[in-house]
Amino acid sequence: MLNLVELAVLATAGYRGTQLLVHDSILDPVRDRIEGWFQKKPESKARELVVTLISCVYCTGWWVSGAVLATYLLAAGRWHDAPLLIHGLEWLAVAGAAVAINRWDDSLKGH
Repeated sequence: MLNLVELAVLATAGYRGTQLLVHDSILDPVRDRIEGWFQKKPESKARELVVTLISCVYCTGWWVSGAVLATYLLAAGRWHDAPLLIHGLEWLAVAGAAVAINRWDDSLKGH
């Protein structure tokens, strides 16, 4: 199971990765292309799902946190140290802490 330092580092990484994908201007061209792709066929549920995924900090944050956690566990050789259920709980913890950081950051900006 993750210790508090690992949780804090992984949550911070999850938060930052989410901000990169959802808000940072460096990816504006990619998001604009995806939005244009959606506008060509707005009735498509699959296209709507993709747009929702890349524009929602909670949706994106969930998957980014999972990727960050899985990468850490695999790189550290700790994937097999605990049952999958424990890793699922760790995923919830990392994603929850990352979104808490996002909420705190938003409160500083007056959102």
